Amino acid sequence: MDSATLKAMTESAEMKKVLDFANFRLAPKIDAQARAALLRPNPKLDRALTNSAAKGLPPISVLPLAGQHLSIFTQLLGAKTVLEVGTLGGYSSICFAEAGAKVTSIEIDPKHRDTAAENVQGLDVEVLLGAAEDVMPSLAKDGRKFDLVFIDADFDGQWELFDWAVKLTRVGGCVFLDDVVASMIKNGQTEEKSESILTKIGQDERVKTTLVPTVTSHPMHPTPVFNGFVLAIVKGH
Repeated sequence: MDSATLKAMTESAEMKKVLDFANFRLAPKIDAQARAALLRPNPKLDRALTNSAAKGLPPISVLPLAGQHLSIFTQLLGAKTVLEVGTLGGYSSICFAEAGAKVTSIEIDPKHRDTAAENVQGLDVEVLLGAAEDVMPSLAKDGRKFDLVFIDADFDGQWELFDWAVKLTRVGGCVFLDDVVASMIKNGQTEEKSESILTKIGQDERVKTTLVPTVTSHPMHPTPVFNGFVLAIVKGH
């Protein structure tokens, strides 16, 4: 091997190390810069977080930049009706409602439901108490249809929730399934030969789908976390 080839290989390896380090380890710094530069004061969202913490809710609401993404996405889609699975303290409900949508949110925990009801006062949001597996079929029976369905619930049972979400979304509407990568890791679905939520969704002819990988900087984790969400456009039922 000549010296030029060896040098090129060495430089390539060193560059890969630099890129691997920068792209992942700098996530918290870039996230902090983005929050400082891109977020505007929102007293409604701030009060929701404060009240949720005071009521003892876990600090697992969508992060501010993610909430702003949901708001922008709602406006881009022109969504006027949103179904949300997993309310917690209503942070994301507020993001959807302030973007101009009527929000129907499902929450299984009575304490979370009551706190969310306080946090969303004055907005076009209804919070339904119950398990999504029970409430979603009831909404379908009533003939309800939504422009956007956002699923941010427990990692287990994501396929069943996705299936009902497609049934409840108008043709041309969107299903947003959050925390897909995290659920795959938890449920041992990362091997190529194992059946995963992705393989199930990929076989669903009702939708056109993509996975959007993310690197999340969360206060609850000491290092950045690899995650991702699924976006699906409903083609038919």
